[in-house]
Amino acid sequence: MRIVLVGAGGVGDAFAKIAVRRSFFERLVVADHDVARAERTVAAVNGWRGHDDRFVAARVDAADPASVEALAREHGATHVMNAVDPRFVMPIFRGAFAAGADYLDMAMSLSVRDPDDPYRRTHVMLGDEQFAEASPWEAAGRLALVGMGVEPGLSDVFARYACDHLFSRVEELGTRDGSNLTVDGHDFAPSFSIWTTIEECLNPPVVWEKNRGWFVTEPFSEPEMFDFPGGIGPVECVNVEHEEVLLMPRWLDARRVTFKYGLGAEFIEVLRTLRKLGLDRTEPVDVKGVAVSPRDVVAACLPDPATLGDAMHGSTCAGLWVTGTGKDGRPREVYLHHVVDNATTMREYGAQCVVWQTAVNPVVALELLATGAWSGTGVLGPEAFDAVPFLELLAEGYGSPWGLEEREPSR
Repeated sequence: MRIVLVGAGGVGDAFAKIAVRRSFFERLVVADHDVARAERTVAAVNGWRGHDDRFVAARVDAADPASVEALAREHGATHVMNAVDPRFVMPIFRGAFAAGADYLDMAMSLSVRDPDDPYRRTHVMLGDEQFAEASPWEAAGRLALVGMGVEPGLSDVFARYACDHLFSRVEELGTRDGSNLTVDGHDFAPSFSIWTTIEECLNPPVVWEKNRGWFVTEPFSEPEMFDFPGGIGPVECVNVEHEEVLLMPRWLDARRVTFKYGLGAEFIEVLRTLRKLGLDRTEPVDVKGVAVSPRDVVAACLPDPATLGDAMHGSTCAGLWVTGTGKDGRPREVYLHHVVDNATTMREYGAQCVVWQTAVNPVVALELLATGAWSGTGVLGPEAFDAVPFLELLAEGYGSPWGLEEREPSR
């Protein structure tokens, strides 16, 4: 396996630091528009593990399919791994296909709101552009594994596991994500890409129900208190647009599919303020003769999440809350979860916990593809694959156990 990794930001850097400990690939090209950043990741990998000639740095323009294609062909890539903001999904997706390589990402192609009634009608949904091009991928015998991060990604693997092994009938597949992270010296410092956070939190959230399909609601709707394990405790979670809701119903049978994120009141207020001021916009505005994207300005004013690890404290939890009928015919409610402590990932990998938790899952998936434990063609989500090999490798091979918590059925 020869991998081109597009993006040497926080997640891409963590991806390389995790992958270097594994032997399933022969080349990993760390590519970024800023080649110095890619070189820093390769130097960090070599600093942690000694020189490893499998790793090389390169420059790529993620917005240009031809640039992605050329780099993949230059290195004989079998797989292109997308580790950049979702605005670049389609150029990288198409560049990988043109190069004859398989493709993975952790976030899918962007949605477009209904122009007339954005909070009542769906329009272009997350991943629609990619699924529209599934037939050529399948005809070519090639795989695009989409949404293979932590959320989406691991939560989708949990969903497949729950449907196969824990439930005879599923009422709700509810992704729930929360943390107790704090950052020294910063009143407001997102632990993940603020560009992506603004995109998913201010767009109309999508919900799936079996009797009505996909529909949208208002941002931050349906608040609920959810009790997270790992010492995190109760956190208020709200509806947020996310890929799980678009992926799970394609392969799994459930009455309802939701995604709720524990943002916190302060974070929600900041996002609402950005919306009121128009600072969430991606379209450039003229500032004294210079075209500037307001959202890019916000991102530039905040600290890079990849640099916050030493100042972060606490843990992050990603997981899936499932309700329904168990295999024994009785009501059942479980929370499948993955808790990661920042002190541990910083000590062992030099990566803060949120980016590490996102990055470890595509590395596991690539190893399963390399060994043949997973295989497929077309545009597929994690739900299309057997969950057991993934969960076993994550826990035993990567030393990152997941948990299953039984809860008292509430309905």
